[in-house]
Amino acid sequence: MQDKSGSRAISPGAREGSVLESEVREAIARGSNVQQAVRDLTIKALSTQPDFESLRHILTAVMQGVREGAQQILQHDSGQVHTALKPVLEAVAGLDAALAQFAEASKLALEEAAGRAQKFSREELTRVRSELEGIEQLFFEIVQASASSAQQAVSETLHDFVTHAKRNGTAVGSRLKDTLAAFNQELGPTGQMGLETGMRLTYAITSLMSQAAAGVLDGVAQSVKPKHKWSDRGRE
Repeated sequence: MQDKSGSRAISPGAREGSVLESEVREAIARGSNVQQAVRDLTIKALSTQPDFESLRHILTAVMQGVREGAQQILQHDSGQVHTALKPVLEAVAGLDAALAQFAEASKLALEEAAGRAQKFSREELTRVRSELEGIEQLFFEIVQASASSAQQAVSETLHDFVTHAKRNGTAVGSRLKDTLAAFNQELGPTGQMGLETGMRLTYAITSLMSQAAAGVLDGVAQSVKPKHKWSDRGRE
């Protein structure tokens, strides 16, 4: 796609991904409150892109920022391995927490609709449930892909994170259990689904993510925390 000047145009999604990547890279460079910063940046991104297809692009942009930020620290001073790796693990924990918030928002959207006697179609519920089921695996996939293209110390740290997380669990995986149970209940024989609805479930989820980004759902957000703490030597 080209603009009127003949130059290749940058799509809005690509532009937003580039901005997100830059913001995460800067958070890594600062090295303070990295987990909170990455969590907030990811939630903000999820609140502006109302489709699950955008999720892969958002996770990829975050991890690119994480990887590049850490590698910049190492390039500046190869002796600062601990300084570079600590924010990497904090950033991945922040990403995990943001995805857990997304899972929680999905459950709340379903419950709020039921409270207002709104119903979603079986097709809509089935589609969203299927996409939710794949979020944790997508998280692992994106982190592993980032590890494969990172410098050795960063790569080993990210691979170790995935190994430990698969064994011990993640915040998003834990939160998804309740969320998927709620979807399964709606899809079961006693569910109260309708044939159509005035609003899409995806947009209802996005609306709740917007509230989370604005701090309106801060109480819920703070309850969604990574299951484990991590250090550059592995799980604590």
